[in-house]
Amino acid sequence: MRKYLLVDDNLAFAENLAEILQDGGAEVTVAESGAKGLELAKAAQFDALVTDMRMPVMSGAKLVHEIRRVDPGLPAIVITAYTGENDLLAAREEGLLAVLPKPAPIDRLKELLAGARRNGLVALVEDDSALADNLAEVLRDRGFSAVMAHTVAETERLGGVRPFAALVDLRLPGGPDGAALVKLRERFPVLPMLVMSAHPDSIAQDSWPITLPKPFDTGEMLKAVEKLWR
Repeated sequence: MRKYLLVDDNLAFAENLAEILQDGGAEVTVAESGAKGLELAKAAQFDALVTDMRMPVMSGAKLVHEIRRVDPGLPAIVITAYTGENDLLAAREEGLLAVLPKPAPIDRLKELLAGARRNGLVALVEDDSALADNLAEVLRDRGFSAVMAHTVAETERLGGVRPFAALVDLRLPGGPDGAALVKLRERFPVLPMLVMSAHPDSIAQDSWPITLPKPFDTGEMLKAVEKLWR
């Protein structure tokens, strides 16, 4: 039986959603605040977290950040009635499995929760936003979460998470080829990396264990990620 932690200051909404998930065979624990959710996460291990974004005192993004200190492998989904850019940016920086509108699309939520993988966070470093979003969606459909960076400098903020693998473009704004890889290696010395590049001459200069010449088959990328996760 899968166990979920559901955090929302609207108790009626939370209990209704919990009942729907329980009817599907899950065990659901409800918390009315971020502080209570954090307390529960310290006391037990869950298969996934579902939290509202805007709550008094502690937002959903802040809750995910704090819970990651206790349980870095916990997949997290944020549900929000607000789509402010700052909220969504904060959510992406925490490496969420998904951000869903409120009221939640139940079938999609069930699907995501059923496939959510513990310790399934991938660091996705790619300056092409459309490609990054596409790859994140492909990973999400397999239960993996993605935390994104789009420049060499942005890779420095990835130190607060614990990915099991990185998918990194060789050429990014803000530094020479491979600069983001070097920064990631400094932060995560043993992190497996899948190196992407549309420049075969550049990618051939380094002996990275796994390379993905662009354009690549996303199915092959997923096989590589699956192998690293297992």
